[in-house]
Amino acid sequence: MAMRDAKTDQFDAATAPFRRELFAHCYRMTGSIGDAEDLVQETYLRAWQAFDRFERRSSVRTWMYRIATNACLSALHRNRRRPLPSGLGSPSTDPHAATAPAPAGVSWLEPVPDRLVVDDLSDPAEVVAARHRVRLALVAMLQLLPPRQRAAVILAEALDLPAVAAAEILNVSVTAVKSLLQRGRARLAEAALSEVDVAEPTDQGARRALDRYMAAFEQADHAAIKRLLAEEAVLEMTGTSTWFSGKATCAPFITAQAIGHPGDWAMVPLRVNGQLGAAAYHRDSDQTYRAFAIVVLATTRSHLNRITLFSDPGLFGHFALPPQWR
Repeated sequence: MAMRDAKTDQFDAATAPFRRELFAHCYRMTGSIGDAEDLVQETYLRAWQAFDRFERRSSVRTWMYRIATNACLSALHRNRRRPLPSGLGSPSTDPHAATAPAPAGVSWLEPVPDRLVVDDLSDPAEVVAARHRVRLALVAMLQLLPPRQRAAVILAEALDLPAVAAAEILNVSVTAVKSLLQRGRARLAEAALSEVDVAEPTDQGARRALDRYMAAFEQADHAAIKRLLAEEAVLEMTGTSTWFSGKATCAPFITAQAIGHPGDWAMVPLRVNGQLGAAAYHRDSDQTYRAFAIVVLATTRSHLNRITLFSDPGLFGHFALPPQWR
């Protein structure tokens, strides 16, 4: 028993510091909180079982990333990619039409609470880098790639690892990694996706923009929402394949089909995917505010560039929020 305790202490000391970043890695790979949690558990179980055989030819961190990446690749062979509506087709041009149904069997990309992927007590530069690595635009973009290309791009781009280290983690040659990176980057360039300007969630201007957004919904202030939207704003919501690009269609849709009447909404501020966001509760006929959607905002210091609603009340538990408010 004493030997087992010594091994446990040694294993925990060697591997525990990487748990949060490994969770973030698995989230970027899968786009799912639940899948990432399961894969981190599987990673630590596999590492524990192999710890006595670990020869330390690489760092513990690289070894753990290799185990986690292989676990993700195995899982992704069984599961489809997780898109957002904007990854399924062209934007709608009619903000007054009924929203289109979601494709059969689609599993949506999920938002992630900052507390699971960002250590606010670490070095300030690392905090900023950790936020950028889980920005929603980046995670959604990665979902376009086949699993091995996705892994190569994440290791090289998001984690800034050299090709040699990425090759070691993927257990392939440096030439193979460079080929995966070339094809992955070409695919992303073909998709013409780029990360919009997103202010840091600590920026006072961005915080004011979030406050104005929440107040506008709670007060059903159509004019305030219109003023907040950037000209190139995008609005999308899971549960439907309908999405909008441009203030000219986003604003009328919100007015006609979303904002409702004063008091219909209660909003709670969030930190999500390294960005600002809100939990939206909608008032039912019995006057109870019920969980409706997690909202992720791409917020500049003055405007909203993108609003993404995840209309799954089951996500509220990940943010330690109740199913009903007040």
